[in-house]
Amino acid sequence: MASALGLAACVLAGPALAQAPTQPDAAQALRTQRQTLRAQLEHNIFARPLVLQSSETSDGLRGDIYALVAFPFAQVSRALQDPPQWCEVMILHLNTKYCHATQGPQGAVLNVNIGSKTPQELAQASRVVFSFAVAATQPDYFEVALRASQGPLGTSNYRITLQAVALPDNQTFLHLTYAYSAGLAAKLAMQGYLATVGSDKVGFTMAGAPVNGQPAWTRGVRALVERNTMRYYLAIDSYLASAKQPADQRFEHSLQAWFTASERYPRQLHEIERPAYLTMKRAEHLRQQTAQ
Repeated sequence: MASALGLAACVLAGPALAQAPTQPDAAQALRTQRQTLRAQLEHNIFARPLVLQSSETSDGLRGDIYALVAFPFAQVSRALQDPPQWCEVMILHLNTKYCHATQGPQGAVLNVNIGSKTPQELAQASRVVFSFAVAATQPDYFEVALRASQGPLGTSNYRITLQAVALPDNQTFLHLTYAYSAGLAAKLAMQGYLATVGSDKVGFTMAGAPVNGQPAWTRGVRALVERNTMRYYLAIDSYLASAKQPADQRFEHSLQAWFTASERYPRQLHEIERPAYLTMKRAEHLRQQTAQ
């Protein structure tokens, strides 16, 4: 059950996306959003220019991250408009067991298996097929969209959207959204998970005033969404940071960077020790080099 919940929360989270601005308004809208969030980007619990938001409605769950990254827009654009490179990003997440990009009748497709946080056979993991589309591309802005109509345990309408806009000084501003809709079966499964093995898990935002001097971290499904939104953002950041490495060292660099970054937030993100993570991911990366 926890494996399937990993899909429902680690891949995406949220209600339907709002109608995106048309080009070229989208680039300016994202720059305006950066100005609106300037104070939060500069002062937050993450010790990096990042804002995380989440929401839960009757339609589903949503996680959003806005982040300023120290990578040139051209580098970000080349990497994240390319489906195979998205698989290099997604495999860094604990729950991703496999990701392989192919060309389908309607365009690019990512075949993704999501499962447990431990080594697992693909037959035991859930397969989700994402369509991949470059929704917008300009010299200073792009947007990519991944969509899957069905997931496990009654989940549906999976969506991953990444927007990026160029900024001065070789920086880029990103907006990452994960979203899915949950049916009754998915909601019941999540309730079971959160009442047992997930009962002590917390998120990154505050649910209220401190209690006995301790932060009142968000719990429940929103916390689950926040943790996995953060894991996927760290995967993007770690992958981009590996670009200067020799080609045969980039994946290893990404692995080390992802684990180091996630361990900066142990209350939310610690699950396994570094040697176990590295061994598992090296094997999974090797497995995903061929279509399965």
